[in-house]
Order: sequence, then structure tokens, then C-alpha cells
Amino acid sequence: MTSLPASRRTVLLTSGAAALAVAAVGCGGDDGGGSASDGTPAPKGTLGQELAKTADIPVGGGRIFKDEKIVVTQPTEGDFKAFSAVCTHQGCLVGSVADGTVNCPCHGSTFKITDGAVTGGPAPRPLPEEKISVEGGSVRLA
Repeated sequence: MTSLPASRRTVLLTSGAAALAVAAVGCGGDDGGGSASDGTPAPKGTLGQELAKTADIPVGGGRIFKDEKIVVTQPTEGDFKAFSAVCTHQGCLVGSVADGTVNCPCHGSTFKITDGAVTGGPAPRPLPEEKISVEGGSVRLA
């Protein structure tokens, strides 16, 4: 049997279909548990791990724990909150806590230290809340 030479259209269509198949496989989900349900990377750390002493978290401010991808704030004295330190815009780590907001250096998004709500875009969603416990002068992962 002899085969006919492939036309340019056949080659282009076949190449395009192959490229789409590769792209679809590359965009598949990762069931490895490495990210939260909202698409932000899950925090790292061990349950019960001490993040800081309560005295190390300034009232009206906060502290970023880059390795654990968590930001702990203390909006008012004795009231501690924790949020993901991963910006909901494009996944950058937030860079500072000042003047009542958690600030992302990548594109300027800002979030309230009280509840993680967006106060300045382009972030589309608030910072997800993280679980901590405060006991005996220590802030720990819960």
C-alpha cells in the first residue's frame, strides 16, 4: 500500500491537536495536597509549632512567617489573628504589615489586619484565615 503525502493542512491540524493534548495534561490538577481549596498554597509547619512569643507580635501590626507562609496580626492588645501570607492575586508572599494592613510588594494589594479583607486591589479575595492558638505567652499553629 502506498500512502499519499500529507497536505500542509493535515500536518498543521495534527500538530495543533497534539499541542492541545499536551497543554491539557500539563494543566491537570495536583491531588498531592500541596494547596488550599482556594488555589493558594497551603501553609507549612507542624501542628503545635511555636511561631512566636506574643510579645513579638506588635499591637496594631503583625509579623510574617515566610517559611510557614503565615502572617500573624494583633489588631488590638491580646487579640491575635492569622492569615495565609500568600497574596490572592498572583501568589506572591506578602512583604510587610504596617498602618493596619498586610501589604503585598508584587502588585500593591493590601489586606486588613483584623479579618484579611482586601483594602486595595488587584487581589480578588481576602487572605484565608489560618488556625493558631495563643497559650502561655506563645502563638502556635493549631
